[in-house]
Amino acid sequence: MKFTDGYWLMRDGVQASYATEIADTRISDDRFTLYAPVRHIRHRGDTLNGPLLTVECFAPAEGVIGVRVTHHAGTPDRGPHFALRHGQDDTAAGKVTRDGSLLEMTSGGLALRVDTAGPYRLDFTADGRTLTSVEARGTGYATTPDGTHHSLAQLSLGVGELVYGLGERFTPFVRNGQSVDIWQADGGTASEQAYKNVPFHLTNRGYGVFVNHPGKVSYEVGSEAVGQVQFSVEDQTLEYYVIHGPTPKEILARYTALTGRPPLPPAWSFGLWLSTSFTTAYDEETVSGFVRGMAERDIPLGVFHFDCFWMRAYQWCDFTWDPEVFPDPEGMLRRLKDEQELRICVWINPYIAQKSPLFDEAARLGYLVRRPDGSVWQWDLWQAGMGLVDFTHPEARAWYADKLRGLLGQGVDCFKTDFGERVPTDVVWHDGSDPERMHNYYTQLYNRTVFETLTEERGEGEAVLFARSATAGGQQYPVHWGGDCESTFGAMAESLRGGLSLGLSGFGFWSHDIGGFEGDPDPALFKRWVQFGLLSSHSRLHGSTSYRVPWAYDEEAVTVTRDFTRLKHRLMPYLYAAARQAAEAGTPVMRAMLLDFPDDPACQTLDRQYMLGDDLLVAPVFTADGTVEYYVPDGEWTHLLSGERVRGPGWRQERHGFDSLPLLVRPGAVLPWGERDGCADYDWAHGVTLRVPGLADGCTVTTRVPRPGGADAVFRTTREGSRITVEATGAPGPWHLRTGEGPLVTAPAGSRTLTTQLP
Repeated sequence: MKFTDGYWLMRDGVQASYATEIADTRISDDRFTLYAPVRHIRHRGDTLNGPLLTVECFAPAEGVIGVRVTHHAGTPDRGPHFALRHGQDDTAAGKVTRDGSLLEMTSGGLALRVDTAGPYRLDFTADGRTLTSVEARGTGYATTPDGTHHSLAQLSLGVGELVYGLGERFTPFVRNGQSVDIWQADGGTASEQAYKNVPFHLTNRGYGVFVNHPGKVSYEVGSEAVGQVQFSVEDQTLEYYVIHGPTPKEILARYTALTGRPPLPPAWSFGLWLSTSFTTAYDEETVSGFVRGMAERDIPLGVFHFDCFWMRAYQWCDFTWDPEVFPDPEGMLRRLKDEQELRICVWINPYIAQKSPLFDEAARLGYLVRRPDGSVWQWDLWQAGMGLVDFTHPEARAWYADKLRGLLGQGVDCFKTDFGERVPTDVVWHDGSDPERMHNYYTQLYNRTVFETLTEERGEGEAVLFARSATAGGQQYPVHWGGDCESTFGAMAESLRGGLSLGLSGFGFWSHDIGGFEGDPDPALFKRWVQFGLLSSHSRLHGSTSYRVPWAYDEEAVTVTRDFTRLKHRLMPYLYAAARQAAEAGTPVMRAMLLDFPDDPACQTLDRQYMLGDDLLVAPVFTADGTVEYYVPDGEWTHLLSGERVRGPGWRQERHGFDSLPLLVRPGAVLPWGERDGCADYDWAHGVTLRVPGLADGCTVTTRVPRPGGADAVFRTTREGSRITVEATGAPGPWHLRTGEGPLVTAPAGSRTLTTQLP
């Protein structure tokens, strides 16, 4: 929200007050509190009839410093709150020292410095430099003409400082100059609205900022005061954390240590998903035909998804198969699984339509959100007369989970958790939560309920969602997909922007609708989107009014789908290792270039290419004729598909057929290449090939190949002159080595060492 009218004036009816100086302090070993009046105090009389802001400074974890600013402290705290995971010994995270009027708190390499004798100012420093500062208008509150109270903060931006994140946003990748409201909305991928709103941003200057408020947070990112990031909440208290890196990966590691990291999705979920699409006509014969069609064309399929109309019209979501279309759901699912080793996903949402018999049951039991007058909140948007499940009610969560268990018993393996954004604020929640704060947070309760049910029923490591809405901490319930995009190259590019932005907001796994959702892609677009989709963490063919089976486009689309699905399966030893990074350190599988190349200025604005794990650069093709422009960082890279060597740094313009796209292996990488290409879940270490396209002399690379249910196979690859030596530990069977364009060299089962000469 903007409060000022240019530099000197306030907007009509807006009154603002800012911390001016420090009147008093309270100091302990690990935290301090500042008491800041909003005007200069000349004498005792000035202490009367004026506000005093309470500014608490603390360290919730190493390398993180929190600031909590309160105007009036008597406002009831109704929740909800983000569930933050502070360090085991919170008191040890911060250390406070004082030297005269200078007050300093340190936490890891981060420091907060305050001169209590000067004008009000907070300086956050690290490594001998100032990261960001709270300046003259950086702490305060404003009231708008309707009497609403907004707490606000500003953090300075340095020259050339760029801002990223704030959730899955489809607007320009760099947030500078944008006004952003953290407010869940079902706005598609072509607007400023977002399904996944996260009040966290990071910059290219070594720090990030998390606003610890689950409700609406209004950002002005260099868009009101051009040298400031301003954020405000409609509340008496504003709390934010400055998170030190210094690298972007370290910032994400610390942020996700606070808000949670994802468990590893099951290996099978990395295979290809095929959907019925949304409003298309389908029954068991249609579905079986799709599955057989994929098998006949030798396209491996991992998951089949039933979208909304597996249930009866007007009755979503009642968890009951439409008996006229699917009279024998258990038998159908069994037959599908027998025909091809498939997992089954079904669509759900958190709404109960009035026509469903479950509506009366849920209303009678008090499981639907109510209005202040006690009536059930309902509307006709999406489903006629629908109500909203109240996930703040423990018994409602158990009731909803029981409905899911019934489907799991029928043979369903996972759920697409759609919606969760259109949450009203004129309601009363069972646990008394503040409706404004619950609007964004609702999705967390919804997805957690479903994910925990899957974990309980299927076991650790077997739970996976296909979720659309999320907020801070939602990364704990993977996977998320990009929502409703159009079937155009522009929408394909905006989807990638959203995914990269979400990755910079702490989310490790992300997908999108291959081919686009709205509309019918032409063959060229479909084939290019297939390449992009199968070089994403998760891959799903899905549309709205038209099917996404590849033979609906042309025979080349079948070939492209087959080849890139099999390519992804070969990459599974590598991809699953990247997935572990997301689970263990918060580094996304698909990542913006700046995460791996933070010191390369050219990488700081790139949003049409990405790193897939540590060692693969992917530049999707966004044109029908195959032309693509992309940037190559320093070093000699190797095209994975052709073996061509590409030297960086520099920009390249190329034209690719539908069998190719820029897919480059990083200099010095050792890429594990799986033995099998027919499925995603197999013993990746058995028969693995280590592809070593360009290891520098004197370098050693350690490669860990995960093994489902077992210890990793570890390979240590060293180059000395023209000799490459690999030492293996825990390799279960024969394994192989390929250097550049050289021949395949095989180590027999049980062999621990392999040596070859470069040509």
